[in-house]
Amino acid sequence: MELKKIVAIVRGSVLEAVEEKLRELGADGVSISPVKGYGEYANLYKPDRMVANIKIEIFTRQSAVDTLVTAIMETAHRGIEGDGFVAVLPVEKLYRIRTKAEIQPHEW
Repeated sequence: MELKKIVAIVRGSVLEAVEEKLRELGADGVSISPVKGYGEYANLYKPDRMVANIKIEIFTRQSAVDTLVTAIMETAHRGIEGDGFVAVLPVEKLYRIRTKAEIQPHEW
C-alpha cells in the first residue's frame, strides 16, 4: 500500500467547511497550521507582501487521494486569486515516535 501526503494551503475563511468535509469523508488524520506567505496573491498593502493562510496536511493511502483532493478543492474554491493550492507528495517512510518503529503499510 502506497502512502501519500496531501498538503493544502487555503484561506482561513474556508477552514471550518474544509475540516467538516474531511471528517465526513473519514480522513485518516489531519494536521492544521497557520502559515503566511505569498504567491499568486500577495498583499500589496504590506511591505513584506505576506498573506495569512492555513496549511492542511494529511497522510493517507493512495486510494483516498483523489477523493480528499477533490473535496478540498471543491470546498475551498471561491474562484478568485489566493484560493490556495493542493499538492500530493510521495511518502517514503513514516515512523511513530512513541514506539520508535516504522509504521508498516498494513497499519494504514
